[in-house]
Amino acid sequence: MSRASLPNAVDQIEEVRIETDILIIGAGNAGCFAAIEAKRLNPELKVTLMEKAHIDRSGCLAGGMDAINTYLKKGRTIEDFVRWSRSQAGGLLREDLTISMAEVLNKPIEEWEEWGMPIKYEEDGEEYKTRGKWDITISGSEMKIILAEKTRESGCEIINRVVATNYLMDENKVIGAIGFGVRDGKVYIIRAKATLIATGGSAGLYKPYQNDGNDSHHQLWYSPFNVGTGYAMGIRKGAEMTTFEMRWCATRTKDFNGPIDTISVGYKTPMVNCKGEQILQTRYAHLGGDEAPRFIRANLPMDEWREGRGPCYVDTTHMTPDQIRDMKYDYLNERPSFVLFLASRAQDISQEPIEIYGSDPYIVGGHTASGYWVDVKRATTLPGLYACGDVAGGTPNKFVGGCAAEGLLSAKAAVEYVASVETGKLNEEQVAQEKERIFEACFRNKVVQDGIKPREMEERLQRLMDEYAGGVHQFFRMNKESLQYAMRHIKILKNQVKYLIASDLHELMEVHEIIDRLDVAEVLVHHLMYREETRWPGWQSRTDFPDKNDEKFDCFVNSRYNPETSEVEMFTRPYEQIISGDR
Repeated sequence: MSRASLPNAVDQIEEVRIETDILIIGAGNAGCFAAIEAKRLNPELKVTLMEKAHIDRSGCLAGGMDAINTYLKKGRTIEDFVRWSRSQAGGLLREDLTISMAEVLNKPIEEWEEWGMPIKYEEDGEEYKTRGKWDITISGSEMKIILAEKTRESGCEIINRVVATNYLMDENKVIGAIGFGVRDGKVYIIRAKATLIATGGSAGLYKPYQNDGNDSHHQLWYSPFNVGTGYAMGIRKGAEMTTFEMRWCATRTKDFNGPIDTISVGYKTPMVNCKGEQILQTRYAHLGGDEAPRFIRANLPMDEWREGRGPCYVDTTHMTPDQIRDMKYDYLNERPSFVLFLASRAQDISQEPIEIYGSDPYIVGGHTASGYWVDVKRATTLPGLYACGDVAGGTPNKFVGGCAAEGLLSAKAAVEYVASVETGKLNEEQVAQEKERIFEACFRNKVVQDGIKPREMEERLQRLMDEYAGGVHQFFRMNKESLQYAMRHIKILKNQVKYLIASDLHELMEVHEIIDRLDVAEVLVHHLMYREETRWPGWQSRTDFPDKNDEKFDCFVNSRYNPETSEVEMFTRPYEQIISGDR
């Protein structure tokens, strides 16, 4: 399908107006399960799903997965899960949210299997095959296709290839959203009784070490199409956000940025440094060894490099031929190009181990606790708006199953909410202003000779964040002065947004992606500056505050952008322990 031409003026922009009961923005894992659940709870409701890409292959599951990282196996309890997740999160998580998620954690996974997703079983055929404490193994290359088909069968309305740009507001209440079609160029104005944001986390804020300025611009581990739009829309309207400073950085295959747990956890291959030492069992034994929190595992190769013991590897040289074959099959379910990567290097991993390194940082609420501050029903601080999956904060270690579970929870709350509210009043002046904002970069392109392309601004942001806000090239380290530098220059970039130009609809989408990334980056740097301690080495390493400070920072760091003053306000909320045990 060819793209429409850009309009020359606002009055040439065609509008599509939709009235719905529940609007879900983002048709990834959480969004699809939310849509299915909403229609299941009340088939009479009109449920509309708005997706930037195409539902069949959108979101983090687009290429498939080889494991479900959180599942309550037989003999495991919710209390066990909370204690484990708490230890992985450095003692800081919303236990009320974690408990409510765990109560429905298994349901979507088991439904997925009923719908046709293959899950592997132990030899006895009774239990799912395990991979680590909480993981089960799957053959998930088509898991998103299966989920998309079930979403269509549910009867919800699906609008593909529409980029959300902002919420529609009736005073302080969210009453839907506005966006534009990346293929047809139309503006979509969708008014809803309840809005559910499920757009995923934020990638591309930092420069990945593979980036050569040309072909490897988005050689990332996380989905590069998740740019933080859901966060940014909430930030701009004054929603409360939490724990952005708990970034997600992971140990990944060097030069490819592929997942490592497939090998290190799935096949118990040890991480070793250039001296041949098994790093976790020796140098990190006091932090739990192989059971060390994920931020320790992410920081491991970086510290080894910095201290002169790099490069580091996962030692595959002791794997059997059958294990190597099975491991490659697993990668075909999640990152099939990694198998091609090994082949292109003629690398025999039975003789040569796989090198590892840290990834660029991401803001991902399904892995860490970053995102909207929500209540136990997943309602945000903006009335009428619910959040689930990677975009909802407070609940680290959700991963695939937990994000799906939050889709169920947020849908239930939204269905209850719409039963007692009327559709909000649409502000036509707000709509007109947003239409102008959406297309101003393409209008500008027709009258100026030399503006700023979104790719150019993104390159600058990525380098700025990498060098001054704890990127991979700085071994994840930062201090007050470097963060202040980053903040000053983010503000310069935000001021230069008025020079952005777009020559077609795809580039117009990229314009809004970099605008959203800038809004997320600004809030992130505020969070990194505010937490004057090092709680999660690697994820959040302050060289000027190298130790943990429980007395002052055993709490959630939250923020709210004030639309009236254009300032980000920082504050804390207390941690509340519900499940007994060590912290």
